[in-house]
Amino acid sequence: MNKPLRRIAIFCGLLVLALLVRSNWLQFVQADELKNDPKNRRVDIARYAQPRGNIIVDGKAVTGSTVVNGTDFKYKRTYKNGKLWSPVTGYASQRIGANQLEKLYDPFLTGDDDRLFFNRTIDMITGKQQKGGNVVTTLNAKAQKAAYDGLGDKKGAVAAINPKTGAILALANKPSYDPSTFAGVSGKDGERFKKLDDDEDQPMLNRALRQTYPPGSTFKVVTAAAGLESGEYDLDQKTDTEDPYRLPQTTKDLGNEGNNPACKNASVRVALQWSCNTVFAKMSDQLGNDEMIKMAEKFGFEKDVKGGTLDPDLDTPVRPAKSIYPEDNRPQNAMAGIGQASNRATPLQMAMVAAAVANDGKLMKPYMVDQLVAPNLNVVEQTKPKELSRPVSAENAQKLQSAMETVVEKGTGTAGKIPGVTVGGKTGTAQHGENNKDNPYAWFISYAKTSDGSPVAVAVVVESSDTLRSDIAGGKLAAPIAKSVMEAVLDGKQ
Repeated sequence: MNKPLRRIAIFCGLLVLALLVRSNWLQFVQADELKNDPKNRRVDIARYAQPRGNIIVDGKAVTGSTVVNGTDFKYKRTYKNGKLWSPVTGYASQRIGANQLEKLYDPFLTGDDDRLFFNRTIDMITGKQQKGGNVVTTLNAKAQKAAYDGLGDKKGAVAAINPKTGAILALANKPSYDPSTFAGVSGKDGERFKKLDDDEDQPMLNRALRQTYPPGSTFKVVTAAAGLESGEYDLDQKTDTEDPYRLPQTTKDLGNEGNNPACKNASVRVALQWSCNTVFAKMSDQLGNDEMIKMAEKFGFEKDVKGGTLDPDLDTPVRPAKSIYPEDNRPQNAMAGIGQASNRATPLQMAMVAAAVANDGKLMKPYMVDQLVAPNLNVVEQTKPKELSRPVSAENAQKLQSAMETVVEKGTGTAGKIPGVTVGGKTGTAQHGENNKDNPYAWFISYAKTSDGSPVAVAVVVESSDTLRSDIAGGKLAAPIAKSVMEAVLDGKQ
């Protein structure tokens, strides 16, 4: 070969080599970067080229897909009774993106998950349309509806879990939103999302998981648990508590609601029955901030916020906000012991408190996805219940059960009674705003028992309502909602 031809051949060879290197670089090195580039519209076109898999409740899909005309995105997400289920599903929008279960399981729902490789291969060989897998939840449809309907026009949230497994049975919010209204790609979808996002009532806030409140007197169950575990208190022994109680290191006296004479020197049982501030503030002070923090942490609280506001240890798989029992001085610790001061909790956290007591002191990790199911109905992943901690001994848990059942039978929680069923509960009315200027929060935590243990524990918080301030109390507003949720779960057990 003469010299000019050899040079041309070498040059052409280098061009081919460069092309191969560039091709392999794009396919193997830059593939993920290009795939995830927000400007790469091909990825979104492929994502919406087939229907998404569904989110399942009680064997039925609460999501769907519909064909869209006039856009290169062929399918968009639909929701059945979206306002009811949005705290569980989250949203999947062609214009906005996704959150909650829709985002966490997006590759599985679209069929792109590596665990669905076999299904994709078979579909490709047979020429069938790619299918996504289904996400099967632990939710109970009757309990969810009871929670949502029970809230009515009140602003608030409900969380219900199975104490024996940790399975989440209900997560309801008011106000709520319908994800279908902005599931498309149009400008109007964007406008509807912005209107919801800017709404001062925050309909898109997942109050059951992501909003913390002062837990008020419902936290007295945790304080009582700390007292019993310390060995310094017994359920039915008097506590030598004055009424009113002088907060430590202050000149401020703390009294009891309605100046109830039963609170003076009350036992733990009586103090829970009538929600005596004096007994539990004094107990919290005597135990000390360190011991109170230790007990709160066993139930799932943290002492402060470090490394973000979401709690990785309580991955449901949607991460809830961290519930906080503060590191604080003596007077503030006394107030935190009755659920005030800087004490903050999500409804899920307070449902966990009730669940641990109902489950004889064993706290199970909350979860709301039971299975991931492939298009061929094979179970790809199954969640196994996991123990999170044991805040109290079985003996002391049973003492707390006895006291909480007294609350419902003949105390502040009688609105939670269910005929023929053993119910334990604790009411709470938490101060809100500077110097308690705003309407208080109404709380109720509870559980119902059968001969086979407790199948449900519930926490309800009513953030605001049209009720007169003087009538706002956990026993009046929140307890009837919890009762309806427990009845719905029990109805499925009969």
